[in-house]
Amino acid sequence: MWVLLILLFFSSNKLHAQETILSGVVKTADGTPIEGVTVWQQNTANGTQTNEQGFYTLSISPNAVIVFEYIGYKTQTVKASGSILNVTLTPDDDTLEELVINAGYYSVKDKERTGSISKITSKEIGQQPVANPLAAMQGRMAGVNITQSSGTPGGGFDIQIRGRNSLRTEGNAPLYIVDGVPFPSQSASDMNLTAMLFPSGNTSPLNSINPNDIESIEVLKDADATAIYGSRGSNGVVLITTKKGSTDKTTFSVQSTTSVSTVSKFMDLMDTHQYLKVRRDAFANDGITEYPANAYDINGTWDQNRYTDWQREFIGGKAVSHNTQFSVGGGSGRTSYLLSAGHRTDGTVYMGDFGYKRTNFLLNVNHRSANDRFGLQVSVQKSNQNNRLMANDLTNSIFLAPNAPALYDAQGNLNWENNTFENPAAKLNSKYFSKTADYTANVNLSYNLLQNLQIGVSTGFSDASTEEIVTVPHTVYSPAYNYTSRESAMTKSSLKRSSFIVEPKVVWNVEQGNNAWNLVAGATLETREQQAFSVQGGNFSSNDLIMNLANAVNKNILTDSETLYKYIALYGRLNYKYLDRYIVNLTGRRDGSSRFGPNNRFANFGAVGAAWLFSREGALENSSWLSFGKLRASYGITGSDLIGDYQYLNAYRISHNQYDGNVGLEPARLYNPDFSWESNKKLEAAVELEFFNGRLAPSVAWYRNRSSNQLVGIPLPGTTGFSSVQANLGALVENSGWEVTLRSLNVVKENFKWSTDINLSLPKNKLLDFPNLEESTYALQYTVGYPVFIQKVYHITGVDPETGLYQVEDRNGDGVITSDDRSMIMNLGQKYHMGIANQLNYKNFSLGFLVQFVKQTVRNPDYNAGLFGSMNNSHTRYADYFQPENPGGVYQMPTTGANRPALQATDYLRNSNLSISDGSFIRLKSVQLQYRLPQHWFKGTQLVYLQGYNLFTLTKFWGSDPETATGYLPALRTIAVGASLNF
Repeated sequence: MWVLLILLFFSSNKLHAQETILSGVVKTADGTPIEGVTVWQQNTANGTQTNEQGFYTLSISPNAVIVFEYIGYKTQTVKASGSILNVTLTPDDDTLEELVINAGYYSVKDKERTGSISKITSKEIGQQPVANPLAAMQGRMAGVNITQSSGTPGGGFDIQIRGRNSLRTEGNAPLYIVDGVPFPSQSASDMNLTAMLFPSGNTSPLNSINPNDIESIEVLKDADATAIYGSRGSNGVVLITTKKGSTDKTTFSVQSTTSVSTVSKFMDLMDTHQYLKVRRDAFANDGITEYPANAYDINGTWDQNRYTDWQREFIGGKAVSHNTQFSVGGGSGRTSYLLSAGHRTDGTVYMGDFGYKRTNFLLNVNHRSANDRFGLQVSVQKSNQNNRLMANDLTNSIFLAPNAPALYDAQGNLNWENNTFENPAAKLNSKYFSKTADYTANVNLSYNLLQNLQIGVSTGFSDASTEEIVTVPHTVYSPAYNYTSRESAMTKSSLKRSSFIVEPKVVWNVEQGNNAWNLVAGATLETREQQAFSVQGGNFSSNDLIMNLANAVNKNILTDSETLYKYIALYGRLNYKYLDRYIVNLTGRRDGSSRFGPNNRFANFGAVGAAWLFSREGALENSSWLSFGKLRASYGITGSDLIGDYQYLNAYRISHNQYDGNVGLEPARLYNPDFSWESNKKLEAAVELEFFNGRLAPSVAWYRNRSSNQLVGIPLPGTTGFSSVQANLGALVENSGWEVTLRSLNVVKENFKWSTDINLSLPKNKLLDFPNLEESTYALQYTVGYPVFIQKVYHITGVDPETGLYQVEDRNGDGVITSDDRSMIMNLGQKYHMGIANQLNYKNFSLGFLVQFVKQTVRNPDYNAGLFGSMNNSHTRYADYFQPENPGGVYQMPTTGANRPALQATDYLRNSNLSISDGSFIRLKSVQLQYRLPQHWFKGTQLVYLQGYNLFTLTKFWGSDPETATGYLPALRTIAVGASLNF
């Protein structure tokens, strides 16, 4: 690499006799600098681009002719007569609509697309100090709802594109495509190892992608945009395109960012005085007058004047992160390249030496032949992740009694306080190790047989491996148990994935007068293999050898599996334009998947989209106020095969039970030859407008998606020997709603520019049909006419003033409280979400910030709360509990657990309307303040910046964070400072 860099450096600094340095600024007619204008010497490969201030420098020959080109503006050709050449570009109405959108198998001009596609670029992504691309998308796209499940590094994200289509959580993942190669949408982690660390044990598969390597992210939403992906497009498609080099001079770039993350909000927990009062009342309510020997917090064993804020002890640290990126790019003539390397380290807010590391490499090469007929694109990505954490999230340990002893003694050893203390810090001895290696390569070849006929083939290969280890040494337990390393255990899990895809394609373009046709046709051949293995060891001779399974006396193989997935498809797209304003788009795909039964292995998917660019009509073409106007609509069918492999087969598995000392087989699954695809019928209509030369650009879209043939387990009678059979359920789920966007240029001055982007989503989910729901095992989970993410709960009407216990409504009137009374419907979904992004530029300064709005109902901490009155602290809200002097208390009287009716009422609380509350919030999601150093200080582009993420939240939610899952570390507040050097 060093040899390459030295050669590139000297090749880009050749001395040419009689050359002069030309410089200047390129602006619009109103004085706004234009970034990215291509400036080159005519009839040569000598060129450059303007920076954010519109400034450029170029070494030229005397009296050279200079060309200035920029999409949306008329090209200017000027003869240089001195060393300074300033140029003003004027808009070109014929090319103003040339912004190109990546739609996967084809590209389309933004204003001529018939489908619904949202896009963000490296500019928005780079403004946020995040490690995962999904975090950079939060709040920036209409119809795309992304939530972070945990603040622990390496954790997961949940993404829903226009709602939840499948009754299965895992069936709602979108299709990820990275540089043309499908990317896994399922977590690679073994949830048996990570469930105590991450919600549902999931980690994001996109953790391996460096956001700094991404040029753009497009999200395909409606049928017109997704039907060409057939059975993989039901839940939307996320297209990630990495950065490419340019045929400009060789450019080196170094970027370094350091950030500090902390918990943005602590819960209001009781102090020692409040806590001990609750404990005394709890014993009194249970009729216990003499405190038990194990009530150390209140019987005098522990200091009753001691107070510790355990939130600051367990999750109050500062997570320091470092992110460094280096790249070299350039090229000459018709070849360009970009080589990038990045390294990121993330600390944690937990006590102890834990953290996350990731290293990324990216190589992109593009080439066009001299006759412009042959094209080659090569993309190679390599990523390595190394995560070293404790095996348990310590967030729930914040409810430790406030007068509990110190975690460590004077010598730094774990303090067990004479075996009166189950020290939560001992959990830090149980560790989680994860190593992940990802490799992705894509080669795209194209050749123009004729001027309007192109053939090509795209091939991609990916390989990923994940190895996880969880150690549980005996030191996590109190010495009172007298455990040794014989009670220590270790679990090791490995997962290997590999895939190969080949996609030949032909593109044909025809223009005849006022008619234009574009035909894209191709095929897909894909195979994926996966091997999973996990083993558990116990009874070690020493904890020093706990990482070595050979040292374990007892070994138990938990998983040993291999799966193969094969997929084949034919697809086509026909686009027709008449008079450049009437557009019809037809897409279709026939898919075959190895995941379904022989009777339904193939299926057809397709869509039709249409658009009318009414602003190009004669009556409006020269309008002084309407710059652009379009009506579009689409309808089509997409599908989903996210069900896992071999689900239709009559399968057997290794039995854990032995017969006469022999290992046998047992039935695992029933055969279903009719097992087939989920299907999603999508309908959409939209209007897109621009006023006053693009200064104001609103759009409104309405959509309705109906998903049927749900892939679920159909319950069976116990006499069959199986609890269910995998089949297509006739349930029908509808997602509908409105999406509104608004882009505005508020102020455009010579030294000041202010723009705003607003997106608003109003989603609505409803279960339209579910045959025999009341007789099925899903009766307590779903209700026809309501969203699929409802919760059926008990209705607590208050606290009974006679008993001091929660009063639960007997909803069926049978005189007793049973699960049948758990029929009150609570909606745990979002009513709307919105993002408002602003960008302000003043001379060398720029300020960008995003405000996120979410209206939702969520689970509150009551859902995971411990027994009120036991040796666990509570939120200060619980101070309003029933007692003789407070008969109107919100919470019932405390109990130590001896009062069985009170204990039962606590279980009602966890599954009642009181455990669900308003989780709406307004959040200052991201901020970036940037300063560009003056050009006369340094050659090249030098930036320094200050960034913030999750800075401030306004909410009525009384937990730590309304977004992340209750009981896990909340999303962190991040402050970052960095610099970017380009030369």
